[in-house]
Amino acid sequence: MSFQAYLDSIKAKTGKTPADFAKLAAKKGLTKHGDVIAWLKKDFELGHGHANAIAAVLLKPGAGKASAEEKLESLFSGTKASWRRSCDKLFTQVKKFGADVAIEANETYVNLLRDKKKFGIVKPASAERLDVGIKAKALKPTGRLEASGSWNAMVTHRVKIADPKEIDAELVAWLRVAYDGS
Repeated sequence: MSFQAYLDSIKAKTGKTPADFAKLAAKKGLTKHGDVIAWLKKDFELGHGHANAIAAVLLKPGAGKASAEEKLESLFSGTKASWRRSCDKLFTQVKKFGADVAIEANETYVNLLRDKKKFGIVKPASAERLDVGIKAKALKPTGRLEASGSWNAMVTHRVKIADPKEIDAELVAWLRVAYDGS
């Protein structure tokens, strides 16, 4: 379902536009994502996806309009800037997997895609840590290759990187398994 389709179905169900919800949320003083979601689910009986669409409009106006480079700059800004060079090297290695590889940043992490299908993610978690998510059911968690658990439902494994030297051949090999399986 497209984003606009979400908004259209919400208007059909509630009779309200995103602007209407913005006014109501402002009157209630709602500014946090979780609070907006809970309110929309309780008061308007919206499902999670629909509530999330309205919350995105209310709390992140203009989100998604930044260029790919602006999104990367934002992800790797401030204390997380130290990860950018290492990640660029990793992205260069991943692009060698095939011409169908795309590297696309969003507001929270960088997607590693094969023909628009996600096989991994890279998230600068903090100044001290980078998280790499890998989508590969064929891999068994072992050592630093952990099961992703509740960290991110879009991947099966997570590797926590505390030192740029940990972005190594082993990590690239795991990503290659994910790419080959996607």
